[in-house]
Amino acid sequence: MIYRVKGELLEKHPDFAVIDTGAVAFKIGISMQSFASLPDIGEEASLYTLMNVREDDISLFGFVTPEEKKLFTLLTSISKVGPKMALGILSGLDVRSFEKAVVSGDVVKIKGIPGIGLKTAERIILELKDKFDLVFKTETQPEESSEDVVSALCNLGYSRKDAENAVRISFSAESSFEDNLKKALRGLTL
Repeated sequence: MIYRVKGELLEKHPDFAVIDTGAVAFKIGISMQSFASLPDIGEEASLYTLMNVREDDISLFGFVTPEEKKLFTLLTSISKVGPKMALGILSGLDVRSFEKAVVSGDVVKIKGIPGIGLKTAERIILELKDKFDLVFKTETQPEESSEDVVSALCNLGYSRKDAENAVRISFSAESSFEDNLKKALRGLTL
């Protein structure tokens, strides 16, 4: 399977991106969260990918973070939640907000995502509530710390996109907030 695609971003649209790896250009379905995190056209982009094979279609879906990919996989494991609905959910809420809504049983927040009705929201909460602890437990704290570093860089005047890219490259869960901030700043000044 194709785990990750890295190359020049040829096109980016709210529902898909095209990445040229040199020999092959891949059309990859994405969420609005991933769309917002992609660099400008012509720059290098990288997406974690998941291939969906059906009887009449082979599709490639892309995610900026491994957590987004894991959530997509969990969502598509629920009956009557296909890849398009899962991308819609990822477009409506980021991973952290969605996790909080599921764990707290916030049906209204999940139902507020376009295309999700009451019964689907209830089914999602019922089926995912226990799975979140198993899948996302170890990654919860470092992700919060990386978001703190991104916020600090934004407060220093850097754009959110530049700050997220710098943190994505330099962040280490074992390092302190201060060390991660210094490494990200070094990456931004080079």
